[in-house]
This record gives sequence, structure tokens and C-alpha cells, in this order.
Amino acid sequence: MLIRITLSTLIIFLISACTTPAKHPQAVDRNIFVPSTISPEAQQTLSAIIKARAYTRTVPSHDDLASWRKVHAEIEAVAKERADAAVASNGVTVTKATLGGVPVLDIRPKGWKDNGKVLVYTHGGAYTMFSAHSTLVTSAPMCRASGLRLISVDYTTAPFATWSEIQEQVISVIKALLADGLRMKDIAIYGDSAGGGLAISTILNLRDRGMGMPAVAVLWSPWADLTNAGDSARTLKDADPTLTYDTLLHPSALAFAGGLKLSDPRVSPLNRDFVKGFPPSLIQAGTKEIFLSTAVRLYQKLEAAGQETKLDIYEGMWHIFQQHPLPETQLSLRKSAAFINKHLR
Repeated sequence: MLIRITLSTLIIFLISACTTPAKHPQAVDRNIFVPSTISPEAQQTLSAIIKARAYTRTVPSHDDLASWRKVHAEIEAVAKERADAAVASNGVTVTKATLGGVPVLDIRPKGWKDNGKVLVYTHGGAYTMFSAHSTLVTSAPMCRASGLRLISVDYTTAPFATWSEIQEQVISVIKALLADGLRMKDIAIYGDSAGGGLAISTILNLRDRGMGMPAVAVLWSPWADLTNAGDSARTLKDADPTLTYDTLLHPSALAFAGGLKLSDPRVSPLNRDFVKGFPPSLIQAGTKEIFLSTAVRLYQKLEAAGQETKLDIYEGMWHIFQQHPLPETQLSLRKSAAFINKHLR
């Protein structure tokens, strides 16, 4: 079932995170191509995103806490309608809970029966935006598609926490699940954008502490390198309809890194060692996003390390297209759910 929203609601949501500090230069309009090779629904949505100039979003500096509080409040207020619609249309139940001292949403599909398996979700938002509630637009459909109990971690976003605290919060949630009787082979993890990077860091942190690893990982357009590296960071700079590094991603990266160099493996997990182990992984991305090269580089590094991994690229899709009601989204969800359940058996 698709989430039905109007394009006007979509546009408002896309620009809701915008602030316009005077120090940021006026964004230059982008001449973004709408391909005929994507679904009519995707063509319509992409045209609306382009018209909304979503790529002009800017965020406060990493040390402007008052402005960040305002941004958070605005995002959550605007997202509420879409989040509630996602819950209703996907037939899931949502319960607020605490695991390991960390707030979570415990999301369960209609008719759920406990099979001893769980899917942990680390949401995106450049580490600085959104919450477990405002990202129900992606977690609720994934819960429905997978048929699994889904735990969405409501971690503290930067700049109110930095990388070490955020990563520890996810570890605490997984420790609590293990204390409840689950085994690592019963746990899957998925994340989108910054949440994809956080999922990778979580897996490697668990591995390096000798705790084992989740059974499987699904990574949607993972922000696994906080630097502006990779071919598509430059070649798709003016073709990406939603992301801008200098005024959106870079300030967020500084807030998350807390003084570390952005290339530090602790905050850019693409630079960590994968030879010592990584679970089977599915990496999804689109051809119209600056993170395309990050997905390719991650896939190549995992494959070179001898790990089981699959790269699934979507024609004409933008960053985290899965939050929109598209045929391409339904395909992505089916593939993600099938991959997760295959490796949880």
C-alpha cells in the first residue's frame, strides 16, 4: 500500500528543514533533467522537488544550538501528518519504549507474531535532523514489507551529541535486545543516509568489541564518508535535486564529528577495515545523487575484503527516494525485505 500525500505537502516537507543564515550565498538554480526512463509517478515527484528547489536547504552552523532547536521543532511539526499517514496506511502499530536507556519506537506489522527476529533501524538526516517519529515515512513501510518487529532508534542528534555518544546509544539498544534473549543472528540492521553510515559504524564497533555482528545489513544511500570525496560528489553536484555539500552536509558533518577530522574512520566508516568481517549487505542508491560514488566505493571495498555484498542502483532516483510513494520505492522495499529475511533464517 502506498502512502498518499499531495505534492504540495511533499514540497512543504522538503523545505521544512531550511534556514537561511545571511552568511550563506544565494543558491544558484540547477538545470536538473527529468528522465523519461523512470515511472510517471517519479517524474511528477522529481519535477515537484526541482520546483521546490529542495537543494537550497541550508542549516545553522554546528555551534548554533538555539537555531538547531528551532530547526528540529519545525521539522517534527511539519512531519507529523506524513508520519501519522504512514502508520495508518501501512497498518503498523507504534509503541514508545526505552531500550538500554535510549528512547526507541517499537513498530510491529499487522498480525505480527513473535518469531524471535528483529530489525533495528538507524534513521537518516545528516546526523543533525529528524527523529524516529518523523522518519516513520520510511520505517513503517519497511516494517510492513519485512513482516518484522522493527526498532527505530531515537538517538540524540548532533550538535546536542557527537559521534561517540550517538554510536554508543545504538550499541546500548542492541545490548538491551541481547539481554532480552535475542542472539546476534536474530538481529538485522538497516539505515538510510547518515543512518546508513551509523549502521556501518555500529556493526564494526560490535565486531571490534568481540560482541559479534548482526546477521544482515541493508544500507540506503549510506553517508559513509563525511568528506566531499568521490567522483559523483563533483560530477553530480549540479544534478542532485536535494543535496548540497557546502551549506547542508558540511555543517552537519562538523556537528557530528565533534572536532575529529571528517576523514577519521570513527566518523567516516568507509575508511575502516572490512577484512575482519562484515555481515551480508545490500547497498541501494540512485543515479541522481552525489552519494552514488560513496555507494560504489563501499561496495568495492566490501567485495575486495571478501565480504558478501550487493549493489542495487536505481535509474534516475534521487537521495532516499524511498520516502516517496513510487513504484521504484515498492521495488526497493521488496528487495530490501527479501534480502533481510533471507539472511535472518
